[in-house]
Amino acid sequence: MRSKRALYLGVAAIAIAGFFTPPGKLSAQTTVAIGNDDIGGVVTGPSGPEAGVWVIAETRELGTRMAKMVVTDDAGRYVLPELPKAKYKIWVRGYGLVDSPKVEGEPGKIINLTALKAPNDAAAAQYYPAIYWYSMIKVPAPGDFPGTGPTGNGINTGVKNQGQFLDVLKTNGCVGCHQLGNQATRTIPASLGEFKSGYDAWTRRIQSGQASPIMVTNMERMGTQAGLRMLGDWTDRIARGELPAAKPERPQGIERNAVITVWDWSNPKAYLHDAAASDKRNPTVNANGLIFGATENSTDKVPVFDPVKNVAYELKLQVRDPKTPSEIDGPMFASSPYFGDEKIWDSQTVPHSLYFDGQGRIMYTARIRPPANPDFCKQGSDHPSAKVFPLATSGRQLELYDPKTQKFTLINTCFPTHHVQFGFDAHNTAWASAGGPASGVAGWVDMKVLEDTGDEAKAQGWTPFILDTNGNGKRDEYTEPNQPLDPTKDRRVNVAFYGVAPSPVDGTVWGDSLGFPGYVVRLDPTKPNPSETALAEIYEVPAPGYGPRGMDIDSHNVVWVPLSSGHMASFDRSKCKVLNGPTIATGRHCPEGWTLYPLPGPKLAGDAGTGSAEGSYYTWVDQHNTLGLGNDVPFATGNENESLIALKDGKMVNLVVPYPMGFFAKTFDGRIDDPNGGWKGRGVWASSGNRTPFHVEGGKGNTPTLTKFQLRPDPLAH
Repeated sequence: MRSKRALYLGVAAIAIAGFFTPPGKLSAQTTVAIGNDDIGGVVTGPSGPEAGVWVIAETRELGTRMAKMVVTDDAGRYVLPELPKAKYKIWVRGYGLVDSPKVEGEPGKIINLTALKAPNDAAAAQYYPAIYWYSMIKVPAPGDFPGTGPTGNGINTGVKNQGQFLDVLKTNGCVGCHQLGNQATRTIPASLGEFKSGYDAWTRRIQSGQASPIMVTNMERMGTQAGLRMLGDWTDRIARGELPAAKPERPQGIERNAVITVWDWSNPKAYLHDAAASDKRNPTVNANGLIFGATENSTDKVPVFDPVKNVAYELKLQVRDPKTPSEIDGPMFASSPYFGDEKIWDSQTVPHSLYFDGQGRIMYTARIRPPANPDFCKQGSDHPSAKVFPLATSGRQLELYDPKTQKFTLINTCFPTHHVQFGFDAHNTAWASAGGPASGVAGWVDMKVLEDTGDEAKAQGWTPFILDTNGNGKRDEYTEPNQPLDPTKDRRVNVAFYGVAPSPVDGTVWGDSLGFPGYVVRLDPTKPNPSETALAEIYEVPAPGYGPRGMDIDSHNVVWVPLSSGHMASFDRSKCKVLNGPTIATGRHCPEGWTLYPLPGPKLAGDAGTGSAEGSYYTWVDQHNTLGLGNDVPFATGNENESLIALKDGKMVNLVVPYPMGFFAKTFDGRIDDPNGGWKGRGVWASSGNRTPFHVEGGKGNTPTLTKFQLRPDPLAH
């Protein structure tokens, strides 16, 4: 049993910190109760107690660097709970402040701290989340569209409106890979070179490193000349001293109850996409167990973290064919300002996403071979799915790892994989998304068949997306996307899942499909032989929304999705008045099913929409109350807010990660380690998903980080 005691915050306690605060500034009745593994105290500033600021404790004495952070209450009190035995550096960070000097401390001690007021607005702004600096970008006005090309206004002629332009600047282009607005991106590093203008600097910048082909492509999607002028103007104005017009508020209400812990894992030349902690269907699976990460293009060595021992290590994923392509062979247009001519990404497996199954095994979407599919996938095969819709290539497959046996099972799928989740059926079916819409199929692996027979061809299947446009309730002969609509036939649509989420209710599978404005997609594979019988439905994102990315579903079949327009959106099919017939071909038949919620933060300068500048990558639904806000609460990745954003009772709860600045997640995963342990037995996990960990506070040499969010009943609970 942990011992607890209440310590009065008098002169003796203040002296522990090395900062003398006159006793008159603290109430004689002010107490903070702590246990043997806690650190607590009061934070005061020039005007008295500092409410809503962070206290951060960091140590390098464990198996990997760890930092824990909490928020002060109305009286400036704080408690840092459950600290492993070690020596810590402790300091105060908050809006309107600059960092206080770091003091040493150990668990079981009261340490009072003195906050330092920022000497000016420029100093204070250095601690703002990236979104405040990002919002300073002046985007082209609605009247500038459609684009007139390089000899006109520089906007790509294919960009027809402002939203389509912003979709690329935000989630489905630039911010889909890395944060914009942090210190590294709002300034031009000296190592990049000397330039006459921001335009020239950005012309060179987007050609840097192994991501250069992606950056150059995304710039051209907007219109290279317009994009370079826009970003060059942004960094030029910041270099001249311009500051964000909006200022962040300090954490309020339930936001002050957050306990956030960050660990280093992986290595400085790697980056992470996702992390997995448990089975989404049953978050008590893998209680207190290992956390696994996915490193995408950067490396085959995925990180593993032991939260009991506070130790991180790496595990190398496998390929079936040694000729599997490597990212190191891709083009690099110019040297990196951080790594020069060195190519730091060398992954063959390009593991994108991962999920636990009910047995505590981890399924990765991973490349195991070159793109050409085996014959059973192709035209002329007698495979049931290939007879319906043959597939010639697959860019990524599946890889299952069992931590108990340390055995890999490589699964050679005909369909491409991107995200993966397990269904609620008795066969534990794994459903994979394709990423982009090009494949036009949804794929699955029947895990029971695979484990009973070892036959990966027999265990897998896929289907195209067919709409019931003739309205007879079954799948019939269909027209192709490039053919005229025939009301007597069904209709194939060229979509595919980006995010994927099997329904916990009725056996359907939901996802979303990228594009502008994009779709939410429903697939019903519940009839026998789904390759031939499955029917799909598409629902177009309505204005002012656009640009979906990773999605999830709640226990009532309501879909939740982030939008490039700066919204979190829900779609409830039960509200739809029309579900089949010719009108469903466009996906515009159920606007009544949609609700859009603006995400926190300011708008981009000149954005005519209703959403914020946030470019959220993923929305995850906490179906089982793993954080403590309740069942079915949706969470958005605050990729520009540097936060986890929850929608609770119609209001946004913004849980900012203050250290290191630059938090950028691409999904969340919840776990219940102890169902009877209250807030301490629950938590939500996320890896940093930024492709550029060297952009995060600390710069080159940073490793990616793993973050755990917990929510206690009040700011002093321990």
